[in-house]
Order: sequence, then structure tokens, then C-alpha cells
Amino acid sequence: MKTQSKQLETLAIHAGQMPDPTTGAISTPIYLTSTYVQDGPGQHKGYEYSRTQNPTRQALEANLAALEGGSTGFAFASGCAAATTVLHMLRSGDHIVAGDDLYGGTYRIFERVIKQFGIDITYVDPTTPTAFGEALRPSTKLCWVETPTNPLLKLCDIAQVAEICKRKNVWLAVDNTFCTPMLQRPLALGATMVVHSTTKYLNGHSDVVGGVVITSDDEVAERLGFFQNAIGAVPSPVDCFLVLRGAKTLAVRMERHVENAQKVAAWLEAHAAVERVIYPGLPSHPQHALCEKQMRAPGGMVAFVVKPGKKSALERARTMLASTKLFACAESLGGVESLIEHPAIMTHASIPPAVRQKLGITDGLIRASVGIEHVDDLIADLAAALDRE
Repeated sequence: MKTQSKQLETLAIHAGQMPDPTTGAISTPIYLTSTYVQDGPGQHKGYEYSRTQNPTRQALEANLAALEGGSTGFAFASGCAAATTVLHMLRSGDHIVAGDDLYGGTYRIFERVIKQFGIDITYVDPTTPTAFGEALRPSTKLCWVETPTNPLLKLCDIAQVAEICKRKNVWLAVDNTFCTPMLQRPLALGATMVVHSTTKYLNGHSDVVGGVVITSDDEVAERLGFFQNAIGAVPSPVDCFLVLRGAKTLAVRMERHVENAQKVAAWLEAHAAVERVIYPGLPSHPQHALCEKQMRAPGGMVAFVVKPGKKSALERARTMLASTKLFACAESLGGVESLIEHPAIMTHASIPPAVRQKLGITDGLIRASVGIEHVDDLIADLAAALDRE
């Protein structure tokens, strides 16, 4: 559906979606077909084969591209599939500069998949934009950042890094999963590509695995389109329908996620059993000013470090995660329900222990995805779990 509105709340509901031409159905149908009848060889109506094009997937891609302010979107079967397809645009001998605090799955792709094809990677502190410029080589083709990072919630100044990349003709890919376009729009700040795990906030209901890449660069879009089709790591029409459905409530969900996370973070910061709280919305966050400049709101993710008590920090963290009732101990994030996890054991276990310690992913670090339940219930749940030793 074409809409004159530029408001994200309106685009989330209407962009990329037309009433079904046959029935007038307001929800995009799930086109469960593998192929399409042609009037003759090469005489098709825009669709040939569902790996290449599918109407449900195209509606999702158009919707998410509009939300990020991009011209083209490409949906994938997972966030890792999205990242891997981007990396297939590189060749042996190319170089990547990446932030050193990354989702464990992304780090695993870089270290154990991409490197074996002769692509080199340099990791830098994402909080220092000049570090990216200092790490660039003539062979550098891509800079990759998360902001906020996973799990330490560090922020990268997208505009500054984008300017550095632009001067050297280097692509900048920003993983915007933690923020969603409701809170941050990297393309408007100069990024070449935005990457999401649609499994998380964009879908928001913990019932889909997916990914998307969005760009406004015509050359990048052409190459991504080729690799999306050639590699074929595309989502099913059902998964596309579910993410499209979830995106309709993204604006209101993110408001509640942020509201709850701010209250939970402030409460944790005052708790005697908590050594440190990491949340961009707190004045104690070292990049609080950048958060206020770059993001519309600080997000729904909170990280914190528990103090050792009668038990070690690791045992206290284990006890806490086994004791929560509303915060489910589970990997992933961004669903309506609250989740809590231990990065060193769970999401970031693929990162070597020495690297984790250097980054600050300690045994006492806990990551919480604050859901949209009543915040008083969430705080009571954390209080009861922290009091257990």
C-alpha cells in the first residue's frame, strides 16, 4: 500500500501491503507455492519460483525497508543467514573491520566460517570511531558494528564511523537488532546496510527465526539480490507473514519495552547484590550522551553484574537464573515475554574464555530482555531471585 506518511507507526502497519486483489483481504496472504504458471517461456507476471520471489516475502521486505528508510530489503531464514549472505559479497584477500563486542553467532561466523575463505578480520573497540579508521587497509571492504552491542551494550557513533568508511569507499553494515528502526535508523546516519535478526523485536513473539538486510545503495542491492537467490537462505512464506504481523505492533511494543527497562535498570542499580548495571538510559552509562543523540530511546535490553556473596559470582548468577519465574532463562531476546540469560555460558559460549574476560563478559554478567509485562511484577521477580543465595 502506498502511504504519504513518513511516520514509523503508520509505515509499520501499511508500508508494502496492499489489499489482496482477489478477495480484498486486508492481511497479506500466505502464498504457499513453490512455482508460478507462465503464459509461455519467460512470460511470467513477475514471479517464477519462490526462492527468487514470493509475494508474502516481498511484502515483508518492502515493509521493513520503509521502516529503516531504505530502498530495498532482503529477507532471510535467520539473522545468521542474513549476515552470511552479506559476507558472501566479499572475496578472498578482502579485509573486515568489526567491533570487538559481537553476538556470539556473528563472531563464530567470522572466525570459523569466513576466515577459512581467506578473508581477514580486525576487531576494534566500537566506542572509539577513530579505531576503525586506524584499522582500515587497502584491502578493507567492510566495517561491521553492533550498536548497542551484544551483550555489553556499548554504543558506536554510527555517523562518525560512516564518514570514515565513506572516505575510503568501505561498506558499513550496522546490526540494528537491539534498537529496531523505532529507536535508531542507521541508514540515515550514513550506514550502507542495516542487518536485523527478525527473530527478535521485529517479530516480537518468540515464534519465528528470520533475518533481513536493508540498503539504499543500488550496487549493494543488486549484489545482495543475486546472493539471496543464489544461496537460497530465504524464509518461508509463513515466517514472513508472522514477522509482518509482528511489525504492525512494533511501535507500541517498543514503547513498553523501553519504559519497563528504564525502571528495571534503575531498580537494579540500587540493589545491594548488583555490582554494576549497563544500560544506555542510565546516566552512569559511559555513552549516555551518545544514546540521547543517536537513539530515540535506550531500548529494552539491560545487562548487569552480580556481586559474589556466600557464593561466587558465577554461582550467584546460576542461582538467580534458576530462580526467576517471569524472566524465563532462555536465549534470544525481543519477545513480549521477559528473558534472562548468562552470556558466558549461553549466547557467547563460542567466544574463547580469554577473549570474553578481556571484553568484560565475566562470570557474573547477566543479560535481560525486559518484556512488556507489568513492571512491578518483573521487579518483584528479580528481587526474589537476587535474594536467593
